[in-house]
Amino acid sequence: MQRFLRYLLLSLLWGGVVAYVGYAALLARAEHREAVVQRLDIVVADSSVYGSLVQSEEVLRWMKRQGRKLVGQPCDSIDLAAIEHLILKNGFVATAEASLQGEGLLSVRLTQRQPLLRLRLEGMDSYLTREGYLFAVPPRSARYVPVVTGSYRPPVPLRYTGRVRDYIDHELWKIDTMILALERSKLPHYAAERQNDRNLRGVSRKRTSKHWWRLEREERFQARVKVLRAEKAALRKMYRYRGRQIQAEIDRIEMQQEQLRAEQKKLKKKYEDFMKLLTFVEQVEQNDFWGSELVEIIASTTSSGALELALIPRSGHFTIQFGRIEQVEEKFEKLDRFYRDGLRVVGWDCFREVDVRFSNQVVCR
Repeated sequence: MQRFLRYLLLSLLWGGVVAYVGYAALLARAEHREAVVQRLDIVVADSSVYGSLVQSEEVLRWMKRQGRKLVGQPCDSIDLAAIEHLILKNGFVATAEASLQGEGLLSVRLTQRQPLLRLRLEGMDSYLTREGYLFAVPPRSARYVPVVTGSYRPPVPLRYTGRVRDYIDHELWKIDTMILALERSKLPHYAAERQNDRNLRGVSRKRTSKHWWRLEREERFQARVKVLRAEKAALRKMYRYRGRQIQAEIDRIEMQQEQLRAEQKKLKKKYEDFMKLLTFVEQVEQNDFWGSELVEIIASTTSSGALELALIPRSGHFTIQFGRIEQVEEKFEKLDRFYRDGLRVVGWDCFREVDVRFSNQVVCR
């Protein structure tokens, strides 16, 4: 009897706990449905550490321009994932986390991408990260990074936002798809070529003989031979002409494929130069002296397609002709010696141009 009462009391106790938890959950859900967003708080988490690409007020203004009315809306109708997706569409945002907190507070915490350099080219003003992510410079941004100017054109559209590698891979895939489609388009021509060859061989096998059972005269037989020869000559001419036409069409398609392969090769070369530029800026930034001494990098493409650089230093009034992005350490070693043993002696304003493109020498003008 005592055991029964004890089990009964425990069952009632746990039943009460479950009922209370369920009631509390229903009450909280009802309160959540009735609650509305009282305030929207945008926090740029890493602005004090890395500097500011954008202020939280700018993000608020941007969301308003997008027609996102959040304050005053029921908390139950807020799609946090959609808000995060909307904010992440801005290239400068690396992560975004939206959450609803007590007292109707909608909080959005975001972190910024960290640019390595700035591309200020004709029609383009974008930041580039170490990971190769490109995005437009936000209005009123304040980040000090090396600036690349000049006639250089990167291997992406001027207003592109995203990973450069992703764009290159997509473009290479598109070209591969076109090459494969052209290869398939050659199949009917190959079939026509084989049939034309069979027809041509069939002409050579055509023969005639004297109809002895008809007591055919020699003159009539020779006349038939002459007609057959003329017929065979006409057929050979027709089939050879058709063969040349088929081969010309195959050659035309192969030329298109070669042009696409050349375009592919050119795109790969442009991406290789782009990554060399990125690596070059990383090397400069890792050097305490040159990271602060160089204020601008002028990039240009030669007539042969090679990427060449000219550097604008903070000290003096000259331009450093650096040339192609090769033998970088040797060129900077020459510049170090020239700065240390040359400019300190003759002065910083003696030269208009310093050229380190030649082996074992620095040419000054």
